[in-house]
Amino acid sequence: MRVIENKVFDEERALYNESNLKIQSCKFEGPADGESALKECSTITVNNTLFDLRYPLWHCKDIDIFDSEFTINARAAIWYATGIDVSDSYLYGIKAIRECDKVNIARTCIRSPEFGWRTNNISFDTAMIISEYFMFESKNVILNNVKFKGKYSFQYVENLEIYDSFLDTKDAFWHAKHVLVKNSVVVGEYLGWYSSDLTFIDCTIIGTQPLCYCKKLNLINCKMIDTDLSFEYSDVNAEIIGEIKSVKNPLRGRVIADSFGEIITENNKFKSKTKCYIGKRINK
Repeated sequence: MRVIENKVFDEERALYNESNLKIQSCKFEGPADGESALKECSTITVNNTLFDLRYPLWHCKDIDIFDSEFTINARAAIWYATGIDVSDSYLYGIKAIRECDKVNIARTCIRSPEFGWRTNNISFDTAMIISEYFMFESKNVILNNVKFKGKYSFQYVENLEIYDSFLDTKDAFWHAKHVLVKNSVVVGEYLGWYSSDLTFIDCTIIGTQPLCYCKKLNLINCKMIDTDLSFEYSDVNAEIIGEIKSVKNPLRGRVIADSFGEIITENNKFKSKTKCYIGKRINK
């Protein structure tokens, strides 16, 4: 593996179509303002390197990046790539990852609007993320120990697992399919509308009008705080610790809680088949 160390690159396609490289303590910046520095590269290790130019890693394969930074000028940094590992790094450019496959991100800070669109097989382990339209239309996604803040997250996502995380988000999981969230806190308005096979276990859900128009919605041992107008026209099975502020016209299933602030059944477009119970014991 050839080593490139302590170099500065600013020209167009500076290392185009290279392979078997170790890039150490380099900078991709400068007055030539060149794009696509590592386009079409494969089997590259990047360490302690700064990316300050556009589109650095497109159509790449088997890239290992650690202890590096992509600035806000490194927009659309990693597209159409496969086999990408990013650890102990900073991703600050807009649209940082898109239409990639087999991506692992660990101990990394991300501030990137429109992050991760249409990406398959991506995992996050111990990350701080700020993003709008996060992971749009992506598949096979895993988050573990993630702190997230943004809007419109996980829309149209399929096969998503989230563990031990904190999500401060709005309109999350819209039209999502096959989602499991465990031991996490989800704060935000209009959670999970139009989703299918969405399951929360040991979670806390906070915010207005959650989980409406859902199919195969399950909540197990969860808390719901300030969740008014919950479950409208949803197929729901829920076991809730504490009070639900209000439930409105759930479609079918059952909702168990310690108490209900209000159960609203007026102006129901469909005939509800849902039963609401106080307490945990049910006589069927």
